[in-house]
Amino acid sequence: MSESTTALVLFSGGQDSTVCLAWALDRFQRVETIGFDYSQRHSVELEVRPRIREKIVAIKPEWKSRLGQDHMVRLDALAAISETALTRDAAIEIADNGLPTTFVPGRNLIFLSFAGAVAYRRGASHLVAGMCETDYSGYPDCRNETVQTMARALRLGMDKEVLIETPLMRIDKAETFALAYKIGSDAFIRLVVEETHSCYLGDRSHRHDWGYGCGECPACQLRARGWEKWIATRQK
Repeated sequence: MSESTTALVLFSGGQDSTVCLAWALDRFQRVETIGFDYSQRHSVELEVRPRIREKIVAIKPEWKSRLGQDHMVRLDALAAISETALTRDAAIEIADNGLPTTFVPGRNLIFLSFAGAVAYRRGASHLVAGMCETDYSGYPDCRNETVQTMARALRLGMDKEVLIETPLMRIDKAETFALAYKIGSDAFIRLVVEETHSCYLGDRSHRHDWGYGCGECPACQLRARGWEKWIATRQK
């Protein structure tokens, strides 16, 4: 199969990466996924990944034949060198440097490097990732310039065509829900709400209209506001 028809999706189990997975399944003949275990505080996202992969292929018949292998990579060293609210039991707040304490330095750069190495082995020229700079938590490694600079570095470093697709880069969370509906209608919205996990605290004991989470952390608040905005738009 041509590398131009194969994509590797950075798939955490969260809302954004699940929408990116569906986006890729609509566009590529073969889609594989990669996830990272870095001893994250919200490790429950790793537990929902297999269920999402299992259920997403029921949304559209052609997706079942397109969804390929899943790759899990352990990155314990990332947690060992990080002192953040995603890798420690620490308060989620804005640090003295102006960035949220949930920012894990180098995380997306490391993710893209490992994904690029797996894509090289698997014959995929497209990486698909859920970075977004429209309404995000202030992470500098989510900016388009950062991501596309990494794409150039991967192309140079591996002497191979590598494209990083970021379908959510210029849209907010309401538009992400709208994109999910456009891709898979009500069935996919149900999957996103019931199965994905984006809460930083790993809370799946509280069910909201928009999904599961503590309802208080920045990730939950973004998701809640996006849901409300999308619902309001649909009702007009």
